[in-house]
Amino acid sequence: MDIQTAIEQLKEQGRAILILGAGYTTEEARWRPDGESWSVLEALNHLADEEVLDFRRYLAHILDIPDAPWPKIDPQGWVVEKEYNQQNPDDTLARFRSEREKSVAWLMQLGQPDWSSKATPPWGGDITAGDMLSSWLTHDILHLRQLIELRYQITKSRCKPYDVGYAGEW
Repeated sequence: MDIQTAIEQLKEQGRAILILGAGYTTEEARWRPDGESWSVLEALNHLADEEVLDFRRYLAHILDIPDAPWPKIDPQGWVVEKEYNQQNPDDTLARFRSEREKSVAWLMQLGQPDWSSKATPPWGGDITAGDMLSSWLTHDILHLRQLIELRYQITKSRCKPYDVGYAGEW
């Protein structure tokens, strides 16, 4: 695991998240494609909370106190509990930016940790520090895909009454 490459990827992905999360009206940022899917605002608040309460905290846990009880989180429950969709979009973007900067600064000071360090989460099995950092990187990508799809759907709606069929579709 090359920490510098991972840090650069987190920086780049953070910038992409900020770009894809900006430029919406409040109504658009709160729009959900259906009853099960998240809005842009919900995805962004989730990502901001994941910086603090999941990936950064769990990676530190694995590296520093692997035998301590695993802190509990409820990312799905937070969407409703923390009223993600009622938050201010600009404040949410600023919070994500700030927390990603803190994550990058923290990772930079780690030096060369033992990526094979492991802990046992409540669901069993072991998870290594390398697994956690790799999951952090790919978690961003999953939500980038989500934000791109939302951007596509909102742009398509903005273009009405015109047809976007000429653009093609996958």
